[in-house]
Amino acid sequence: NIFGPNDNFDLQSSHMLPALIRKAHEAKILGKKEVEIWGTGTPKRDVLYVDDLARACHLCLVTKPQDQVLNVGSGVDFSIEEIAATIIEVVGVDAKLKFDRSMPDGTPRKILDVTKIKKYGWQPEISLKDGIKLTYEAFLKTC
Repeated sequence: NIFGPNDNFDLQSSHMLPALIRKAHEAKILGKKEVEIWGTGTPKRDVLYVDDLARACHLCLVTKPQDQVLNVGSGVDFSIEEIAATIIEVVGVDAKLKFDRSMPDGTPRKILDVTKIKKYGWQPEISLKDGIKLTYEAFLKTC
């Protein structure tokens, strides 16, 4: 779940995090008091800001690691509810999360073991909140 500037914010075809940014922004603009989230909000996701992925790719090009397969992720999983609450805060919308439990949750947990790439000195530098701020600022330039 990579996210960042130039992401796909289309509600029909985007991934979870950019879709939530779009929903929160629209709620703010339209004065809505709720932001709808599919499912229960309990599934957990490992999300990574795109610049951290770029740094991992650069590290691999420079160091040519011995491991043939390296997972690149934050190594931390956040519930969809936590991600959505952070987005609501960053966007500055006065709305509550509304969980549509008639919609599926999807996989309960998606997290990567990043032990191998950390051996080579890489670790994510952009926090979830900071990545969302940067992504939202870029989104605003496209509106």
